[in-house]
Amino acid sequence: MQWTQLIDPLNNLGLSALVAAIPVIFIFWSLIKKMKGYLASLLTVLLAIIVAIVVYGMPLKLALLSVMHGAMYGLFPICWIIIGAVFLFNLTVKSGHFEVIKNFMASITPDRRLQALLIAFSFGAFLEGAAGFGAPVAISAAMLVGLGFNPLYAAGICLIANTAPVAFGSVGTPIIIASRVSDIPEMAISQMVGRTLPLLSVVVPFYLVVLMSGLKRSVEVLPAILVSGISFAILQWFTANYIGAMLPDVLAGIVSIICLMVLLKYWKPKSIWRFSEEPQQTIDTELKYTSAQVIRAWSPFIIMTLFIIAWGLEPVKGALNSIGILKFDIPGLHDGILKADGTPLVIKMFEFNYLSAPGSALLFTTLIAIPLIGMTYRQGLEIYWSTLKQLKFPIITIASIVGFAFIANNAGMSITMALALASTGVLFPFFSPILGWLGVFLTGSDTSSNALFCKLQSTTAETLGVDPVVTVSANASGGVTGKMISPQSIAIGAAAVGLVGKESDLFRFTVKHSFIMLFVICVLTTLQAYAMPWIIPAYKMLEAATTTAVADVVQGFSYLMMLGVALALVVITVLLMNRQKA
Repeated sequence: MQWTQLIDPLNNLGLSALVAAIPVIFIFWSLIKKMKGYLASLLTVLLAIIVAIVVYGMPLKLALLSVMHGAMYGLFPICWIIIGAVFLFNLTVKSGHFEVIKNFMASITPDRRLQALLIAFSFGAFLEGAAGFGAPVAISAAMLVGLGFNPLYAAGICLIANTAPVAFGSVGTPIIIASRVSDIPEMAISQMVGRTLPLLSVVVPFYLVVLMSGLKRSVEVLPAILVSGISFAILQWFTANYIGAMLPDVLAGIVSIICLMVLLKYWKPKSIWRFSEEPQQTIDTELKYTSAQVIRAWSPFIIMTLFIIAWGLEPVKGALNSIGILKFDIPGLHDGILKADGTPLVIKMFEFNYLSAPGSALLFTTLIAIPLIGMTYRQGLEIYWSTLKQLKFPIITIASIVGFAFIANNAGMSITMALALASTGVLFPFFSPILGWLGVFLTGSDTSSNALFCKLQSTTAETLGVDPVVTVSANASGGVTGKMISPQSIAIGAAAVGLVGKESDLFRFTVKHSFIMLFVICVLTTLQAYAMPWIIPAYKMLEAATTTAVADVVQGFSYLMMLGVALALVVITVLLMNRQKA
C-alpha cells in the first residue's frame, strides 16, 4: 500500500513549517548547549521520525526505512571517503614524513607575510582537501606559532584562510553530499561553486596580509599576494569545472605553493617583516632534508592526485563499474510513497560501487604508499584501526544527519519548509547562503550543513522559478564563511596555539570577517540567480534522467593502464632517488 505525502498537515503553512522545523531547531539548540554532536544528531533523527509519524502520518516502516536509506548513503560513499582521506594523512604523520613536509614548508622564506600565504593559505588548503576535519587549522596554526607568530594572529589568520577551500574539503565530500541530497549532479554543483569561490580565493591572501601587517606593508609583497591568490583561484576554477569536486583544494594548494616558490627565486621583498614582539621560534627554518626525502614525503599525495584524476573520468568509472558495482532498491521503500499530486516519489537505488567510489581510490593510494614511505602493511592495519576509532563519532554524526535529510525529504517536511521560505520571494537567493552559514556555524561542518539544507534549498528555488543549482551551491559557498566562527573550529584553533580559555578573543578576531565575506557571497548569489544566467552550468536533474550514457569501457581500461604506468614511474623515481641518497 502506498502512502501519500502531506504538504500542509496542519492546514496552516506557517504552523506546519514550524513543526517541520522542530528537528532542525533542536539540533541548533543542542549544539549551542554544547551537546555532543553524535548525540545531537541521533536525537534529531528520533525527533524527525516522531514528527513524520505523528504530524505527517507517515507509516513507521517507511520512516525507519527512509532513515536507514539515508544512513547507508552517509556511510557509503561519504564516510568511506573521509576514512580514506584521514587514513592517508595519518600514515604520513605516523611514518614521520609529515615532519619532512612541515620543515620543507617552513624553510621557503623567513618573511612572516609570505609564511602566512604559504602555510595558512596554500598549505592549509592542501590539508583541507587531503584530510579536512580540523587538520588544516590545527596543523597550520601550530606551525606558524612554532615559526614565531603571535598565537592569536596564527590561529585567526588560519581560520580566515580556511574559508576558500572548505566547500571542496575532504576530497570533495561537501559537494558529494549536496548532490546526493538535492538530486542535482555532483559536477554541476562543483562547477557552480567553482565559479563562486575563486573570487574569495583571490581576495583572501591580500586580506590575510593586511590583517597581519597593515596596508602599507602588504603592498610591499603585492607580487607574492597576487601570485598566491590568482594561481589558487585559477586552479580551483579549472579543477572544479573540468575535473570534479575531489581535487580543487589539493591541486590549487600545491600549485599555489609551487608558483610562490618560483616567484621567490627571482623576486624578494625589500625587507623581511616580522611581528614587533614575537614568541621564541621552535621550528627549524633551515631545510634539513634532501630533495629525494622531500619528494618521498610528498609521494602519497602525488599518487592520490593521479588516482583521483583517473577516478573522475567517466570511461574509468564505466570500466570499474563493469566489474564491481551492486545496485538494489530498499525493499518496502521503493514505490511506497506518492507525492501530494499523486505521482510516485522517485527513490533512487542504492549503489555500492566499491571500485569506482572516490574512497576506493584513496584506499588504493594507501596500499601503494605504505611500502613507499617505509611502513609495513601490519603497521598500516594498526593505523587504519586507530583511524576508525578516531572517526567513530564523526561517522555516527554523518550517518545520522544524512538519515535525517532523507526522512525529511520523503515525509514532505522539506517541501513544507521550502514553501514557507518561498514567501521571501525574489529575495530568497540573497538569504540562501545564510542558511549554509548558519549550518556550518552550528555544526562546524559544510558536509553536515549541506546534508541538512540542500534539499530545502533546491525545493525552494524550484518553487520560485530560480535554478536550484544556484541556491544549493550557495549553501556550500555561504557555509565556508561560517567555518571561521564555528565553536568547533575556534576550539581547535585555540588548542593548537595554546589559547585554551581565550576562545572569545579568537571569536572576536574572526567574527566581522565572517559577516563581510558572507555578505559578498549573498550579493554574488543574487546576481547569479537574476543577472548572470550565463554563469549557471547546463545539467539534468538526476531523478529525471531516464537514460545514462554508456561509458566506453574499453577506453576506461586503457586509461587505467596509463594510470598504472604513471604510478610505476612515480614509485620507481622515488625509490631510485632515495637509493642514490643511501
